[in-house]
Amino acid sequence: MNPAPPDPAAPVPLPITGEIDLHTFNPQEVDDLIPAYLAECAARQLHEIRIIHGKGTGRLRTRVHCLLRHSPFVRTYRLGDEFTGSWGATLVTLR
Repeated sequence: MNPAPPDPAAPVPLPITGEIDLHTFNPQEVDDLIPAYLAECAARQLHEIRIIHGKGTGRLRTRVHCLLRHSPFVRTYRLGDEFTGSWGATLVTLR
């Protein structure tokens, strides 16, 4: 008996490493994704997070920063430097 093929609509587990690249997600998913990822990082006691949102038009960066500003898990955040992604990434320190 052959096993059933995987369901393409089934959720795919993400490794929680303290870095997330939003290029692999639809922008509509960010409002749910970022708070859930921050909560999981906090639960795993990861305090330094890097969110890669890309440079583009800045709309995604603005949305990410809005979510970070309102998150109870976030102590501080800032854009990356020349070694951590420049203005295409945001570095987050969790509480």
